Amino acid sequence: MNRLASYGIVAIALSAILTQAAPALGQTSTTTGAKKPADETIKGYTVEKKNEAVAYGKKLVSDLDVQIKDLEKRVGSDTSAAAADAKRQGKDIKELADLKAARAKTGKHLDEMSKASAESWDGMKHAFADSYKDLQKAYAAAAAKVPK
Repeated sequence: MNRLASYGIVAIALSAILTQAAPALGQTSTTTGAKKPADETIKGYTVEKKNEAVAYGKKLVSDLDVQIKDLEKRVGSDTSAAAADAKRQGKDIKELADLKAARAKTGKHLDEMSKASAESWDGMKHAFADSYKDLQKAYAAAAAKVPK
């Protein structure tokens, strides 16, 4: 077998292995292999695992921030007639404004969750989880309006 074919086989096998184990953004694997939404994962943390929950929340928000920045770049580079009209009128895409508001709210809830006492923990983690779920929906709505 020639060397090029060997590299191709290795590359295919490696890509199959690497893509198989990666969960979707905002989802975690359970012991049964099913995907668990991030908001449900957060709700499962106890107050004793508060630091882990906050770190997980920060990672979720940080990962979504990267996607939001990419979306904003796509909005800025949209050259369609509708986008040109909106820019001339000084308008932002409504869904993008909603996304920014949802991101601010989620950041506030994450901060509150990090400062939660044992008594307020359950309420704070649920507030963050629900806010993060709303943020994901806002992102999906905004992304649907922006051409790729």
